[in-house]
Amino acid sequence: MGQPTPATDDGWWRSAVIYQVYVRSFADGDGDGTGDLAGVRARLPYLAELGVDALWFTPWYRSPMKDGGYDVADYRAIDPAFGTLAEAEKLIAEARELGIRTIVDIVPNHVSDQHPWFRAALAGGPGRELFHFRPGRGEHGELPPNDWQSEFGGPAWTRLPDGDWYLHLFAPEQPDLNWAHPAVRQEHEDILRFWFERGVAGVRVDSAALLAKDPELPDVTDGRAPHPYVDRDELHDVYRAWRAVADEYGAVFVGEVWLPDTERFARYLRPDELHTAFNFSFLTCPWDADRLRTSIDDTLAEHAPVGAPATWVLCNHDVTRTVTRYGRADTGFDFATKAFGTPTDLALGTRRARAAALLSLALPGAVYVYQGEELGLPEADIPLDRIEDPMHARSGGTDPGRDGCRVPLPWAAGEPHAGFGGDPWLPQPDGWAAYAADRQAEDPGSMLSLYRAAIRLRPEFGDGPLTWLPAPDGVLAFTRADALCVVNLADTPVDLPAHTELLLHSGPLDTAGRLPGDTAVWLRA
Repeated sequence: MGQPTPATDDGWWRSAVIYQVYVRSFADGDGDGTGDLAGVRARLPYLAELGVDALWFTPWYRSPMKDGGYDVADYRAIDPAFGTLAEAEKLIAEARELGIRTIVDIVPNHVSDQHPWFRAALAGGPGRELFHFRPGRGEHGELPPNDWQSEFGGPAWTRLPDGDWYLHLFAPEQPDLNWAHPAVRQEHEDILRFWFERGVAGVRVDSAALLAKDPELPDVTDGRAPHPYVDRDELHDVYRAWRAVADEYGAVFVGEVWLPDTERFARYLRPDELHTAFNFSFLTCPWDADRLRTSIDDTLAEHAPVGAPATWVLCNHDVTRTVTRYGRADTGFDFATKAFGTPTDLALGTRRARAAALLSLALPGAVYVYQGEELGLPEADIPLDRIEDPMHARSGGTDPGRDGCRVPLPWAAGEPHAGFGGDPWLPQPDGWAAYAADRQAEDPGSMLSLYRAAIRLRPEFGDGPLTWLPAPDGVLAFTRADALCVVNLADTPVDLPAHTELLLHSGPLDTAGRLPGDTAVWLRA
């Protein structure tokens, strides 16, 4: 077992660049078509050269994979498809030797229906109080206990042969835990200690605002406040207890908190709760200067009262890839309007994605980079018979699901399956090798080279606040420390502000030295 992280906090997480690893699609070390820990270990030099400070691993635990690993059967075991616990410990230690910390994913709202607790509950044991089992409504209990809907579509309840129903805010294979039960709280605190003692530096908390439920389980449509399962006040006691555990190890949390109320959002970031939370306002913002500036200002303002750093992210394993999203006529993001075959101008999307990378990496706070974003990968169209994401089936086929951003990475242009390993579990599109990391590493104008340069130069912006500069319509310009960032989202070129040195640009300047549209530049004042 690795050594526990020292109980000190140097604040590394306040300005870190954190790389999200979706293990199943990162790199296949044993040739079976599924990414694994051996593949990640072999690519640690690549990640070190990229310059990231930490790796966030989506769930690598034992799982039936009904929801990409977010249906956990054993939080203390690595799924055999990925490797072993001993390999995970080696990976954590080897990454740390390269200056890269490890963040693991915790899924506290639910477990797999194969988890020992739920299997015991189904067998008629005493474990049903650890979940939400209820009789149905209607004359014969044939109707769900309430009107709650699954995040994946359809009712949030499934009926068992004995007549009882159980709650699952996601897939039926993901029964929700009862966080009012002390055993549930104790188990998760023990899980945190288990991973902190193996050298993990932080934990990402999945669906962090959904754990607590109104014990009466009322209908959502009855309009009562607070919401019966979103952002309930009793959640904060859970995270205060977690923070006490993390502080023993100098570890940190990042929460997945989707809330429109900025004051309620900030409560999760009080000094005795979560350290950081994902900023979804920025991710879902269209390619529009005014709306991006508003998102940035609002984000910084909502974090200021609690002294927490902002986080910036352009993409993750749940959303359409940045190049594709920014290449669409409507560049906003809406889960409900994803559709197959939406026309995309990949050249336009790539230009904007390059500019957005420089924008996000220049902002104060931490930045998360989803694997493959540094390669400029577009969203892939997955054949209908190969889609695995339950969102597709649960929506009756109207939602393409999230597999398009989870296609295995291309590493080597001249190798089978673009160097990923064996025949990939999701098909790689034709031409995928054109994005291969080895080809991009040799090209100074590639997306990979841009990310490497930007992460290396990011310290030029220091750790101070952001000051906006006067700029034409459609242009964002700000300074931090002695560096300036200018992003032109307009159609016409603009003059650069006074500066002493051009540090980096997302695309070439025009012949008059002006900044073209959909282009960003970093300058030294």
